[in-house]
Amino acid sequence: MALDTTAKQDVIEKFAQAKGDTGSPEVQVALLTEKIAKLTEHLKEHKKDNHSRRGLISMVNKRRRLLHYLQKKDVKRYNDLIKKLGLSK
Repeated sequence: MALDTTAKQDVIEKFAQAKGDTGSPEVQVALLTEKIAKLTEHLKEHKKDNHSRRGLISMVNKRRRLLHYLQKKDVKRYNDLIKKLGLSK
């Protein structure tokens, strides 16, 4: 369920804080959100794929932890990211 390189580069360019930034929480959360959306579509078709469902749950938990970290560190960046991604919190 990995993202192709062009989609990944587009997400990185859109959410990067500076040129070459791939490790900021914003980029990591955006990439996880794309992976989660793709995996959710897969699971709608393959309802009994429990191994992928477990991976989805771990990705959602990792995104939640990153968002919590960003909220503690900088609330303005957190609110901007939530708004851009269309997540509810």
